[in-house]
Amino acid sequence: MPQVPQTFDALAVRAWCGLALDALGRAREEIDAINVYPVADGDTGTNLYLTLESAATAVEAVFAGHEAGGGGDPGRPTLADAVRAMAHGALIGARGNSGTILAQLLRGMAQVLAGDDAPAHSDGTGLGLALRHAADSARQAVAHPVEGTVLTVASAAADAAGAADGDCGAVARAAYEGACTALAETPDRLDVLRQAGVVDAGGRGLVTVLAALVESLTGETPRGPAARGPGPHPRAEAAHTVAAPCSDDDAPSRPGGPAFEVIYLLEAEDAAVARLRERLDALGDSLVVVGGDGLWNVHVHVDDAGAAVEAGVEAGRPYRIRITHFGAGDAHAPGAERTPAERVQRAVVAVVPGEGLAGLYTEAGATAVLARPWEPPASGELVQAVRRAHAREVVLLPNDAELRHTAAAAAEQVRAEGVRVALIPTRSAVQGIAALAVHEPERRFDEDVVAMTSAAGATRYAEVTVAERQSWTMAGICQAGDVLGLVDGDVAVIGQDLTETALAVLDRMLAAGGELVTLVVGDGAPESVAERLQTRVREAYLAVDTVVHHGGRQGSVLLIGVE
Repeated sequence: MPQVPQTFDALAVRAWCGLALDALGRAREEIDAINVYPVADGDTGTNLYLTLESAATAVEAVFAGHEAGGGGDPGRPTLADAVRAMAHGALIGARGNSGTILAQLLRGMAQVLAGDDAPAHSDGTGLGLALRHAADSARQAVAHPVEGTVLTVASAAADAAGAADGDCGAVARAAYEGACTALAETPDRLDVLRQAGVVDAGGRGLVTVLAALVESLTGETPRGPAARGPGPHPRAEAAHTVAAPCSDDDAPSRPGGPAFEVIYLLEAEDAAVARLRERLDALGDSLVVVGGDGLWNVHVHVDDAGAAVEAGVEAGRPYRIRITHFGAGDAHAPGAERTPAERVQRAVVAVVPGEGLAGLYTEAGATAVLARPWEPPASGELVQAVRRAHAREVVLLPNDAELRHTAAAAAEQVRAEGVRVALIPTRSAVQGIAALAVHEPERRFDEDVVAMTSAAGATRYAEVTVAERQSWTMAGICQAGDVLGLVDGDVAVIGQDLTETALAVLDRMLAAGGELVTLVVGDGAPESVAERLQTRVREAYLAVDTVVHHGGRQGSVLLIGVE
């Protein structure tokens, strides 16, 4: 039998994260299939997996740092180091309602296990206290806690752990068994689960994570719980046939319920976050705000995504903003029971580099996947976006040459699920804008794809950015701090002034002709740059129109497209 920790220490945290990630990977599809609350969008398992993946990556980074000599004891970070990393990784990587709650559960544990006087390891009593604080803090993070959900399962696990005697293994096993019992009872507490014949998906995911905790401390794998609840056993598709209540009294969703899921990280003070909670609670439902010490993860379902983001701007500095359109008539139809939502015929899924463009694409009817600077989306995120689009035919716009293989892998996966997917190899968001402008869902799929591909291919693209280090380029050697103008992916201009460099790039692009210039201005651009470029076009290039969009926080200071 493999050697396992007798106490909960940094090695146990590392083992727990790895085992939980593997277990969620195996259970992901099953958990997705029973996802009916709070929105029947079939992504709870995937969101939990992505959240845990971020936590595990952070823990591995701490160990790598110590192995490289960054800690006092090479190769052995403290328990506090490990649990802080786990909690922080989950916080910044939390996805969806379930992932956000899991992040707060892990943060609650870290607050107990990584205190100022925290020992190098924790015994059974300490682990029980950590699970108790985790459950309580997660419940406090949810604006309107509902029984029969992951919160109920977490509380039951904490109750059982608190009543257990023995070492960490015994406490973890008690927590797991208490969670299993509560999970089996979730259909009795929440009508939407009983009607679907399933247990709560978030609770099912938490049980999987607790099973991994038992395995990490005892070396034994507990038997997994059933995904189905008592009563009828409908097919997995039934998980998507009912709408979910969004309040404490289990009332059905209001007609025409929130159309968007908005998630962002927020740097803000506690007092500002308290005001933010009140404002977001008035805007929508499924509100969960987790975090602390100046960094928060905000999750809410709203009709006005812009207002939710603006509320974050008033509270502090929001970033890594993700806006997902649930789709008309998909997950928020009124009534406690309804027929399966009909797939739309065609949808567009696009990767976009900034919050402003995410809003633009969403308003145009596309499902936007936000690519944070230096954090490109994985194929799993694109697969989930295609599933959320809920269409028979999907046009996929990667909007980045380096994402083409990732997008191709996602397209292959969803094709196996019966979705017709066309991948248009757009290399910039401005090419995606051109493709989206000629998109006509009423015409034949092949004709639509050809028209969109032609529009994207006829659009030259450029970007203006700032060099981070010295480098060889097609235009010569650049130094850190130089302004670079890239045309069709290659450095064409090296300058010192951003506006002058942008003007030089624009002149190069329009030398070959053009009818429409699209400018996407990032947060780091001077306020006057768009006006200067528009003036140049108006004075020097007759019959050329200009359109300006604000991209927000994006990798490049400025994007330029010429059609």
